[in-house]
This record gives sequence, structure tokens and C-alpha cells, in this order.
Amino acid sequence: MGLIVTIVRHGNTFETGEPPRRIGARTDLPLVASGQAQARALGAALPGFDRVLAAPLLRTRATVEAILATRADAPTIEDADWLTEIDHGPDEDAAEDAVLARIGHAALAAWDAEARVPGGWIVDAERRLAGWRDLWRQGAGRVLVVTSNGAARFALRSDESLRRQAEALPSLKLRTGAYGVIACDADGLRLIDWDRRP
Repeated sequence: MGLIVTIVRHGNTFETGEPPRRIGARTDLPLVASGQAQARALGAALPGFDRVLAAPLLRTRATVEAILATRADAPTIEDADWLTEIDHGPDEDAAEDAVLARIGHAALAAWDAEARVPGGWIVDAERRLAGWRDLWRQGAGRVLVVTSNGAARFALRSDESLRRQAEALPSLKLRTGAYGVIACDADGLRLIDWDRRP
């Protein structure tokens, strides 16, 4: 079977109509009611897993716990610090319009399309890339990874073949409550799906 990795972005942390802000590693928000519903929908839609990795944030832990809640045979959740959301530096917890005023539309577009880090953000891309590359080498089975958008995009940058496959995507971004699937077997890494919501 090879390795099948399902990468989930946590559910919503803002209520409908609430102005969006740049939330990273220093702002540990819980899921709101719609985020909890997204997590339950993921749990109903996704298959069982042999291994589960999650970033140690309230939003990622609540999402993974809801996904696994109905499974009696769910594996233990492993903390993976390399999956923790990025630090938005001077833009942490700032309103989106203020972030755009500071870094500009081009910088934000480059972040979404190519994972080019805007000035002042603390990303540690090499550690994240190393984490994904290590995961790809870990054999067979079904693995669930629950993380944030800033960390998830580096899965698509961790291998040249994935990078080429991702060129067809409109963005490297995963929406809240969405997932992607990457398969790894003797033929290499294949992007099966990206940014799908159940």
C-alpha cells in the first residue's frame, strides 16, 4: 500500500463576520462552534489511521480529537513541534488589512503561491521541510497530520516532484477544515488531493 498521508488544517477560530486576523504560534485560539462542526465533519469523512501527528496548539488538538472521537481503535496522538503554526512577527494577531498595508499584496501572493516568507515573519522553513521529508521516509500505512496553514504548505515544497505537481494548484493554502492527501510508494510522492472540505 505504501504511505498515505492526510494533512488537515484545523477548523475555524473566528466566528462568521468577525474580521480576520493573522494568527500564528503566539496566539493559541480555540475552535469556535463552526470549527468544531468542521472537525466533526472531517471525522465522519476520513478513514481510520495507523498514526496521528498534531501540532501542540488548542485549535489543532481540538480538531484531531474530534476527528478521532468516534474511533475506538484510534492511535495515540503524537506531538510534532515542526507542525506548529508559523510566527507572523510584527503581523501576529493583526487585522488582515493592516498586514496587507505593511507587506503588500505581492508579498502575500508569493507566500500563498510559493511559500516565500514575508519580511519579519519567523517560519524556520528548513526545520519544517526536514520534518516532512522525514515523514515521507517512514514506511507504510495511513498517517493523519493535523496542523495549521503555515506549516501544511511546506509539505508541497518538501520534494521536487510534489513541487511540480503543486504548480497546477491555485494556491498552496489549505482552508480551515480542509485536507490534502499525499501518497508515497516505490514510484515516489504523488499529490492525490489538496484543499478539499468534506
